[in-house]
Amino acid sequence: MSRSFADLEIGHTVTTPTRTITEADVTNFAGVSGDFNPLHTSKAAGQDSAFDERVAHGALIFSVMTGLLRRVQDERADVVAFYGVDELRFTAPTMIGETVHVEAELVEKEPTDHPTANGVVRYETEAVKENGDVVLSCELLSLVK
Repeated sequence: MSRSFADLEIGHTVTTPTRTITEADVTNFAGVSGDFNPLHTSKAAGQDSAFDERVAHGALIFSVMTGLLRRVQDERADVVAFYGVDELRFTAPTMIGETVHVEAELVEKEPTDHPTANGVVRYETEAVKENGDVVLSCELLSLVK
């Protein structure tokens, strides 16, 4: 059961299930986004880079993050709409074959005068690899019922 704006408490945290980033994810994301940067799509370019292999698109990891959060929707707010993102940082690379999960903490809630939402919530959010490295951090804002 989703939580209403009134039910949400500052400090509430959620941790998502994991997802392993595959070669198919990177290939499909390149096709959908049009981002064929060789760092993501060329084995040779990846090996010649500071990373020694291909890295997943940062925007792919952001998209995976939002999908993983959707999987724990019952633990979060009853979202009317994605409202924005602040302070987005890609802090470490994610390689093909690595597994990530998401950790989020509700840090702010503000009532709003909106026809279908009761407020805006802000979550400090991190995508984290199995080894504990944070690969992406941001603040996600949502309009909630």
